[in-house]
Parts: sequence; C-alpha cells; structure tokens
Amino acid sequence: MDAIDVRVAEADAARDDAFAVRRTVFVEEQGVDEEIEYDEHDETATHFVAYDDDEPIGAARLREYEDGVGKVERVAVLESRRERGVGRALMETLEERAGELGFGTLKLHSQTRAADFYRRLGYERRGDEFEEAGIPHVEMRKSLA
Repeated sequence: MDAIDVRVAEADAARDDAFAVRRTVFVEEQGVDEEIEYDEHDETATHFVAYDDDEPIGAARLREYEDGVGKVERVAVLESRRERGVGRALMETLEERAGELGFGTLKLHSQTRAADFYRRLGYERRGDEFEEAGIPHVEMRKSLA
C-alpha cells in the first residue's frame, strides 16, 4: 500500500467516498440498518476520507457534541486494509482538525472490539458497556490539551 492520504471531504464526491466506505463496513459487513447509519448529522459534520491512490479505504466524521467537545463518529476502514495504519492516520488528521476547530476534548462511542485501538491513541474508557445499533460499545474520551 502506498502512503495513506487522509483528506477532509469538502466536495460532494469525497463525501460520497466516505459514505461508500461506511456502507461497506457498517451496513454490508456489520449489518447496521441503513436507516440509522445515515442521519441528520451527516449534513453538518466534518467528514474525512482515507485514500490509497484514489481508492477510498477509510472514513470518519467529526461534529460538535457540546461546547468545546467534539464527537468522533463513523470511523471505518475496509476489511482488506485493516491493521495497516489507516485508522491511526484517520484519527491523527481528525484530531488535528478538532484542535483547529477549538475542541479541547474528543468523545466517541467505540465498538467494544475496537476499544484497544482507541486506548493506544490516548482515549480513556468511561462507564459501562452499552448497545448501539445492535453492537456492544463503550464511551471513550481524550483531552487534546
């Protein structure tokens, strides 16, 4: 794999690339209902897409949760590209943009099986496991200060 290129999805085509990755990972692979995968936050969130050459291989979104707190959502990497640094590259770019937007803290709901990935990036678990979209999750937070 060539160098991972993570871009903020500012054009419709790039947003469509993010949505395509999410559809493959969440709807097709994990069985998440399409009705809940796409929501009202897609219109206002900042979307990120990871590319290998021009092939979209990962996606994430960031939105304001409350004053000073950003929420990381819909982090997805194609199955064939996992364990190759794509998720880390997405999160590094997302965190950099979060700082530029003035967020001092990031919050996310991690699938329980991915919690170690986020822990290695400095996120700390908060509270008990819960179910979201039929999948076990935990809340995690990270201070960007």
